[in-house]
Amino acid sequence: MTWRVPRWLPAVKAAGGLAFVLLAVALAEGDPAQLGVAAAVCAGLLAWAARDVLAPVRLATDEDGLTVVTGFARRVRLPWSGIEAVRLDTRPRLGLRTETLEIDTGEALHVLTKADLGVPPAEILPFLQRP
Repeated sequence: MTWRVPRWLPAVKAAGGLAFVLLAVALAEGDPAQLGVAAAVCAGLLAWAARDVLAPVRLATDEDGLTVVTGFARRVRLPWSGIEAVRLDTRPRLGLRTETLEIDTGEALHVLTKADLGVPPAEILPFLQRP
């Protein structure tokens, strides 16, 4: 099974970056500092969108283990025997409840959100718990 970034999300990130630059150009009145900040924010959002395009599948499972995307777009293979724990972390933040899926290998902790998986992490947890 595989879980991926929703297909619409990279387009929203890229559009947000471009809208930020257009707004800055309209309001900056030629101020190079404001334009520079707007360009940096736009570049960050475009890089974030590029990650979603280059590595859309963030989690995949098979009989032998998991494949997880780490860093910008690197895939790491985790055998079932190397996984110490898989858990759901739920926390209140800014009046909202956020859920993250945590995959603990002892050496690394891989944290995935609904934006990474396309579905709430609670729906994936049963597929990742091994006897």
